[in-house]
Amino acid sequence: MPEQLWFTAVLNHLLGGPVTALLEALHIPAQDPQAPISNAVAMEVLVLLFSILLFLFARRRLSVDRPGALQHIFEGAQGFIVGQNHEIIGPKSDGFAAFLLSLGLFILGCNLIGLIPGFESPTGLTPVVPLGCAICAFAYYQIQGFKHSGLAYLKHFLGPAWWLAWLMLPIEIISHLARMLSLTIRLFANMFAGDMVTLVFFSLVPLGIPVLFLGLHIGVALLQTYIFVLLTTVYLQGAVAEEH
Repeated sequence: MPEQLWFTAVLNHLLGGPVTALLEALHIPAQDPQAPISNAVAMEVLVLLFSILLFLFARRRLSVDRPGALQHIFEGAQGFIVGQNHEIIGPKSDGFAAFLLSLGLFILGCNLIGLIPGFESPTGLTPVVPLGCAICAFAYYQIQGFKHSGLAYLKHFLGPAWWLAWLMLPIEIISHLARMLSLTIRLFANMFAGDMVTLVFFSLVPLGIPVLFLGLHIGVALLQTYIFVLLTTVYLQGAVAEEH
């Protein structure tokens, strides 16, 4: 079992018993009943708590006349997502901005938290975390497809001609499942590699050069967040397109 981070140890001390009982009730064996909460889960919880506090703080300081720096950042992020949605999906895509922005901010927080001493990036710790984000993206755009087109959305899986449906259906199913795999591997592999490179150079060179790799890590974190959100937007466009 990997060494627990201090925040993970706190969560296991406070919630380890109830979590173990819940896993047993669901017939899910815990790897360590004394410490069922892993570092990755603990970091996700921390990112979620920090995000909630940040949103509450920003909400209390909202102002039309004198917007602060934090409000400008959030408005800029929302404007970027809305603009990208209009370009890819169309003018009726504003309803998707909340999900895409929330997904992007959560992934970005998970990517960047590893820069803080004593914490680790959950997206680079285990592929389960990126897989969870990929499943959320997959479920969301499928739900939006059915919401937009009803049962007619199933035609999207049958191909352009009815006589090709027997061939296109398994291909489309595999293609959609491969999207989850692609999102998962891309995010996990890049964050894992970035973390390893940063740790290696910090162990070899005490100062100077590792700072450059911290900047590279931030760049990778931002880029991978953008790619994940961009691909989810493209998948949404395919799901809600008028022609299937």
